Amino acid sequence: MANIDDFRAKLLGGGARANQFKVTITTPLGISVGPLDLEKTSFLVRAASLPAMTLGEIAVPFRGRSIYIAGDRTFDETWSTTFLNDTDFMIRNAMERWSNGINDLKNATGVSNPNLYQVDLEVQQLDRDDQLLKSYIFRNAWPTSITAIDLNADTADAIEEFEVTWRYQHFEPSDVSF
Repeated sequence: MANIDDFRAKLLGGGARANQFKVTITTPLGISVGPLDLEKTSFLVRAASLPAMTLGEIAVPFRGRSIYIAGDRTFDETWSTTFLNDTDFMIRNAMERWSNGINDLKNATGVSNPNLYQVDLEVQQLDRDDQLLKSYIFRNAWPTSITAIDLNADTADAIEEFEVTWRYQHFEPSDVSF
């Protein structure tokens, strides 16, 4: 019969920790987003996620019953990052400029070539010694929404934060053969 020591021995490294991660946001070639310190940006990501995988299915009817075979992979989900906001608004300003470069707030004009506004983003799962355990690269991503920052005179014990939602074409996980 298994016991707690057997379980602990099987949980390598004490388990992966949800708070041990790094996000790398790169900037687009065709839009000037202003200064964006990549190291600082990585530090100010408060939350992100490792992506879900969806493999479609095809139902094939046969004499009143269906058999299922694998269909196409879909990338219908978006990816979100939550940033802490500091007083220079560097990340928020960069995200707003990026979004505005795709579709200008005033004139509804912008960069139309995807190569000029899409970039690769990366999230890395780290161990407690900051060693890489797993990574995902989101290919050809761009920001689709930037959430509001709620202002409230009653809030005295919180740092502002906002979320950026990203659309990407597909992602590539580490340690998976292509």
